Amino acid sequence: MYADVLIIGSGVAALQLAKKLRQDLNVIIITKSAVKNGNSYMAQGGIAAALGINDHPSKHYMDTLEAGRFHNDFDAVLALTNEAPSLINSLFEEGCMFDRDSNGFLALGREGAHTENRIVHGGGDATGKTVIDFMLLKKYENIRIIENMHVFDLLINESDGRCIGAKGKDTNGNIHSFFSEHVVLATGGCGQLYEFTSNAETVTGDGIALAYRAGAKIVDMEFIQFHPTLLYKDGKALGLVSEAVRGEGGRLVTDEGKPIMEGIHPQGDLAPRHVVSQTIYNLLKEGKSVFLDISPIENFKSRFPTITDICEQNEVNISLGRIPVSPGSHFLMGGIKTDLLGRSSIPGLYAIGEAACTGIHGANRLASNSLLEGLFFGKKLAEWINEQPACEFGDKDPSPESGGVSPLPEYLPSITEIKAKMMKHAGIIRTKEGLLKQLAWLESFQIEKWIAAELDDLSQDEITRACMLITAWLVTDSALKRTESRGGHFRQDFPFENNHEWLRKRIIQCRKIEKDGKNEQIKAAIAT
Repeated sequence: MYADVLIIGSGVAALQLAKKLRQDLNVIIITKSAVKNGNSYMAQGGIAAALGINDHPSKHYMDTLEAGRFHNDFDAVLALTNEAPSLINSLFEEGCMFDRDSNGFLALGREGAHTENRIVHGGGDATGKTVIDFMLLKKYENIRIIENMHVFDLLINESDGRCIGAKGKDTNGNIHSFFSEHVVLATGGCGQLYEFTSNAETVTGDGIALAYRAGAKIVDMEFIQFHPTLLYKDGKALGLVSEAVRGEGGRLVTDEGKPIMEGIHPQGDLAPRHVVSQTIYNLLKEGKSVFLDISPIENFKSRFPTITDICEQNEVNISLGRIPVSPGSHFLMGGIKTDLLGRSSIPGLYAIGEAACTGIHGANRLASNSLLEGLFFGKKLAEWINEQPACEFGDKDPSPESGGVSPLPEYLPSITEIKAKMMKHAGIIRTKEGLLKQLAWLESFQIEKWIAAELDDLSQDEITRACMLITAWLVTDSALKRTESRGGHFRQDFPFENNHEWLRKRIIQCRKIEKDGKNEQIKAAIAT
């Protein structure tokens, strides 16, 4: 099957790209589940943009750098924050139903690490659903969406190293090949690597693993953001409790009602996420419980209907004014290394959204910059593709070389094992000892062979486990190399930022594929 543009993933970045492409281009969107079963649709938090009277993109820029601990690409952040207001206004003018204030203007909320009210919401705490439903409302004849198709390999042209397509497997186990001039990974992050997570079940790091297997550069995989407040009951994380709750006056307290963030950070409960997450985690390790006190918030049920539903489904009585919380994996700041158009290190292969690493988020993403990033890079990549001359794919030699060449190893760990061990050894707080133990465990499954193996004969569950194994290895290896604490990466044995050694240095991982069939895993190259 052929498409001018093949998009793997169906979140906000994917749909924005498809929507902005020229309508004479044939576009195929592939998603491994239902189109709405992903992080974008689940996103409760809003979209950040400097729209307030006293706000300015320069303030949004500085807040993004501060949250990212100045590991960001400054040019990328400047471009994003400058364009944010127009992106929001365009959607609003097109009819996207963002929340309004009593005067009919866009209502602007506050979230952690923001110095101004600049968060636009939809449906109270259903912003992702609002935006995705709006994007799917209008049908485009040139866009075809294929659901329940699990992409498991990228097709690389043997003669020039260009990505020319992908292979996917349907629910019946049938393999399909898709060819395209432009192959875009918009597969999201890797939140499901961890036992506690806010992410959809589909977010298992597939796109990053596929890109690494194909030889693309991967960067900053040590930076995992742990959201401070997931609903926590009976030792399980049961859903996200948006940062907007604290923005509206909610406070984090112990069982005795003592505020936990006093004296920890100047911004208190709205401190950067890594600070709040580590504080809660330390208290939980001491055997204490942490609650989000929602008693100061009037009309909580109408203001936060999604969170109310999650609590009611799990028999948490919000009328008591407290929600039990714990931190859990939420967002990957690293990913497939791209430029500011979404181009990866492999010709013909692109990445946008959470699967990509452009340097926007640095070491820790500022709240509500994720949907914004998807809108921004979806538009930028579409504008670039729209300017490219039409290409007859038949003129090229479609002689793909699958990333896999070696036989399958005998055994894969279970998903439960991967999640539990990643949470324990490569989670919120890391040590050299724990990371070495995790790396040895991952490599005991012959990781090099899984990176090079042919995956055609695996079931969808086995493909997921193989991708999780590879992505977990990338995270662990990178976390071991960075001997400092910065943003979403906290090393207990190196508890402080080391600007002299590490400021704005990035850890790049790449698989070198040679034509004689030999493979070399370049575990970590540190680049300024």
